[in-house]
Amino acid sequence: MSFLEWFNRHIAPRMTALGITPRSVTLEVRGRRSGKPIRLSLSPARLDGKEYLVSLFGEQNWVKNVRASGGKAHIVHGSRKRIQLAEVPIDQRAPILLAYVSERAFSRSSKEAARMYFDLENPTLEDMKRIADRYPVFLIELRQAQPSVVSCEAAEGRPE
Repeated sequence: MSFLEWFNRHIAPRMTALGITPRSVTLEVRGRRSGKPIRLSLSPARLDGKEYLVSLFGEQNWVKNVRASGGKAHIVHGSRKRIQLAEVPIDQRAPILLAYVSERAFSRSSKEAARMYFDLENPTLEDMKRIADRYPVFLIELRQAQPSVVSCEAAEGRPE
């Protein structure tokens, strides 16, 4: 394992979970085979007041784990939030991918991000439509907290 792989696997998720990196978060999802929590750092795309996770390298393990978990996961960035990830249909991904390029966290410019991740010099919406099937995208939705108090009727199996 290279230093960069080690850093990305062990250090980066801790830094983003603490909220040190302003544009990145730690995604925590249950491993589909191990059942153990898997954590990785991602930079959400923002568009029209919504946030999305984009898999820049296609069908990665985190994408498979999210699908296997039915979209249930957590985002950690200072605090831990229960989320539901809903996969965005291919025909709706292009504007999200374009938004991702324009505000990429770890590149100096949107042009650099477009070149680095999508192999495009100055991407347009049409360019993103052509490549959208290669990049899974998930809408981040907050899940309601489970009630912590259970009534006596529910505890005994009777309807409330």
